[in-house]
Amino acid sequence: MLEIAVPSFGSLRLEHLVLDLNGTLALDGRLLPGVRERVAELGQRLTVHLVSADTQGTLADIAADLAVSAHRLEPGDEAAQKEALVDRLGPQRVVAVGNGANDARMLARAALGIAVLGPEGLATPCIRAADLVVPDIGAALDLLLRPRRLIATLRT
Repeated sequence: MLEIAVPSFGSLRLEHLVLDLNGTLALDGRLLPGVRERVAELGQRLTVHLVSADTQGTLADIAADLAVSAHRLEPGDEAAQKEALVDRLGPQRVVAVGNGANDARMLARAALGIAVLGPEGLATPCIRAADLVVPDIGAALDLLLRPRRLIATLRT
């Protein structure tokens, strides 16, 4: 569990980390540098979930490599499926990370939504839905590994 008290934002008691795969953690089906080590460290404090429509066909292999659960989306309304996953986990206990238009509802629903500007870009709906925007996946994961950075960014 990750507990963070952010003045004027609220207290977060996070148990789940929901990560979009393609465009956020991976490019062209391959993990971006530094992701494996950070996810392994975060997995000691949070239950990590990969979610993807599996465009590249690598979801199962990457989830096995990271030793995390995989959630493959069915074709059609992926945004609703991602939001439903957050609902099943308990939104108040979830931090979600993504970059695509179909991630926006997931980011908005989670207790903490982090939008990532990655090599595939960042969809405008994510910017509006997220609690914060970061320049890359390493920065997003580092915020969770060093939560005082979140306090400095989110407090009002």
